[in-house]
Amino acid sequence: MRIPRCLPAIALLLLPISRADVRGCLCDVAVPVTLDARDCGLCKEAEKQPADIQYFFLRDTNPVKQHRWLALPRFHGGHPQLLTDMTPEQRTGYWAAAIAKACEVWGDQGWGVALNGTEKRTQCHIHLHIGKLLPDYENDKFVVIDSPSEIPLPKDGDGVWIHPAGSRLHAHIEEQAGELKLER
Repeated sequence: MRIPRCLPAIALLLLPISRADVRGCLCDVAVPVTLDARDCGLCKEAEKQPADIQYFFLRDTNPVKQHRWLALPRFHGGHPQLLTDMTPEQRTGYWAAAIAKACEVWGDQGWGVALNGTEKRTQCHIHLHIGKLLPDYENDKFVVIDSPSEIPLPKDGDGVWIHPAGSRLHAHIEEQAGELKLER
């Protein structure tokens, strides 16, 4: 059987998609050269931030996601970093900071904040995607909450995405790629 000449090129284009799983990350902030790995780029960015801040924001550098922001903690966690690495107070502060940024950029409605599951993340350092919510993505896998402290802790590397629903929030659970609910 003869392999089409374009197949290797197609395989190379799909390689980044197949690498969206950071569960085997080996970076170590004590060994700076390990932060040069593609999966550890956000760990490197966290190290550039002042030591006295807890959370910071970066514009998404992906050219097809030019309207998005990322929210990151300054501190590091496991490999990959998970919400379970944080105390309840840190998680609440993290979600609250991301929601405040979303409201600052898009107003009180129409935004979404998403954490991808570990199978779909391309970076080991935890980060929340902040963007404008795409229309008609509501589904029935959500809980209604009143504050960031009530956002459910995802299980087993799952993701979660949240958005305003009137004066409350919907937290969509058991999501691997919640960022797909946000405009590119």
